[in-house]
Amino acid sequence: MTANSEENFLLLSGIQHFLFCKRQWALIHIEQQWEENVRTIEGQHIHQKADQPFIKETRTDKFIVRALPIKSKELGATGVCDVVEFKEDHNGVSIKGSSKKYIPVPIEYKRGKPKSDESDILQLVAQAICLEEMLLCEVRLGHIFYDQIKRRIEVPVNYSDRQKVREVFKEMHHYFYKRHTPRVKTGAFCKSCSLQNLCLPELMGKQAVSTYIERKISE
Repeated sequence: MTANSEENFLLLSGIQHFLFCKRQWALIHIEQQWEENVRTIEGQHIHQKADQPFIKETRTDKFIVRALPIKSKELGATGVCDVVEFKEDHNGVSIKGSSKKYIPVPIEYKRGKPKSDESDILQLVAQAICLEEMLLCEVRLGHIFYDQIKRRIEVPVNYSDRQKVREVFKEMHHYFYKRHTPRVKTGAFCKSCSLQNLCLPELMGKQAVSTYIERKISE
């Protein structure tokens, strides 16, 4: 289910949480639970330079916009691009204030190094879908900058990954509409979860975490 009203749009960055752990995503985006750990703080630090709203830098063949708000009615999602490079391209789109045409290239900043899963890639592809819908153009590639290796990784925006993004957001909207926090299998990955102290995996399937916390407070 994809929401048509912007009031029901999901945070685009939530795709990272959802692909890491559907339960973690639900705790954050449905139950409004949150707890910081070293990883989330490091991630915020890395984004500080990128997240300077609407700062624009002009280069010879491109201009750069930071913290660009984006959204997609198709995905039912809204968010912010860390950086978008608008590269001069005669097949691109017109930009107000310029006689040239440009193709947008989203750039996402991440802590650490490239992951073994697709979460970073699909988040970037989701950004590309938003940009395409907003600017009526084709976004063919993007980049992910990893702080640990200090360089960009080029990411092609292909059909297969676009379809994966659409399916993930469809599932996210389903859970969000039902206000359902799913059960998941625990594993070693739980140790790096910022919500491990709130998740309480032994209670999964019995009650919502928020209900459990409220009951403990009342006791």
